[in-house]
Amino acid sequence: MTANAPSRMGIGQRAFGSSVLLLAVLLLAPSSSDAKNRGADGNFQKRESSHFVLYQDVDIDRSSGFHGSRRFENSVLAVLEDAYDALDASLGLRPPRRIEVMVYDPALFDAQFAGSFRFAAAGFYNGTIYIRGGTKVDAALVRTLHHELVHAAFDAEAPSLVLPAWLNEGLAEWFEARAVGKRGLSGREDAALAQVASEGQLFRLWQLSDPSFVGMGPGTARLAYLQAYAFIEYLAHRSGDDSLRRLCTTLVRKRNLERAFKVTFRDDLADLEERFVSKYGGRVGG
Repeated sequence: MTANAPSRMGIGQRAFGSSVLLLAVLLLAPSSSDAKNRGADGNFQKRESSHFVLYQDVDIDRSSGFHGSRRFENSVLAVLEDAYDALDASLGLRPPRRIEVMVYDPALFDAQFAGSFRFAAAGFYNGTIYIRGGTKVDAALVRTLHHELVHAAFDAEAPSLVLPAWLNEGLAEWFEARAVGKRGLSGREDAALAQVASEGQLFRLWQLSDPSFVGMGPGTARLAYLQAYAFIEYLAHRSGDDSLRRLCTTLVRKRNLERAFKVTFRDDLADLEERFVSKYGGRVGG
């Protein structure tokens, strides 16, 4: 995640989960797949594909035509289905149930959810994928859909498995970067981490092991997301992209983080963390 990119929330937003789910029920109650689209009005349009159920209420006034809501819905579902296949290929995750996705008009999303977390969010997952959308499928929307799908996939494959945020968010950041052709950290991102490391301010993994980064302020969250992504990139570079697939499938099967890392990387997680930190010429903060 770049320094100016909006942050995401991952799996485990239970503090406000019940209110979110209640809101979803209230919003979906009056919706109909045949209802007239009047733009962003709180009436969600429904469309389905093989692996997803999409609800959208973005500011598109017409349903048909090149710029109509149906084309937008089909485009979103096409991105999601491609992401589903890529997720299986790259991380070995293949959710066994259809995943619900709600794409909101930005103003409606902000009005409903902005107070639920301390940083600007492009989307989050809590049983359903919630997206702060727009009226076109651009790179930002593609990235967010890919990111949140990782969280949804883990939840669908192993609902009792609570992942530390550094792993859950790091894998999601890695997967979304690949969706837009980004392979590895940018020079600016590397330099930022090197600076933080030189000051002894890199997080320790245990400090990023809550289920999400939801309680962090904007600056702290940016560093947390970047460090989580960088650690996953380090692992992929060290052992190959396929190592992440082996890690995820082993983790889902064994439900043990330390064991999954040992089996996949033939090394302890603590040793891998220290080598990652030394890559940036610093020391792990307290």
